[in-house]
Amino acid sequence: MDNKEVISVLNDLIETSKDGEKGFQECAENIQSIQLKSLFNQRAQECAAAAADLQQLVRGLGGDPEDKSSIAGALHRRWVDLKGMITGKDDEAILNECERGEDVALKSYKEALQKDLPESIRMVVEKQYQGVQRNHDQIKSLRNLARAS
Repeated sequence: MDNKEVISVLNDLIETSKDGEKGFQECAENIQSIQLKSLFNQRAQECAAAAADLQQLVRGLGGDPEDKSSIAGALHRRWVDLKGMITGKDDEAILNECERGEDVALKSYKEALQKDLPESIRMVVEKQYQGVQRNHDQIKSLRNLARAS
């Protein structure tokens, strides 16, 4: 892969991370549970840090890093708002939407890891992928608990 392709992959992941940051913030604002609100705020900060790390890699490659979320992410957040109004913003519905957002993030990271990235960049992307997987699994578990109660 040449630098231009690597920068493109990294910029896609920056958008994904920015989507996660804004999505977790949105969920934190709408969730009733204090514990979940705290968890979502922490995850939003982790997504922001991941985006900053990726932006630094893009700069190191001589590129211009992405600095905003994607249109698809904005549409998803509007859907969360709409669904929240309809369902009364119950915790299970919010967790469902949060999990859906993490499904998209997992897909983006898996696609990036299928590319022929330089080893130093692959290590960063792999580490972030593991964090996304952890987020997904935790949100799914919390959603299942909310559904069961």
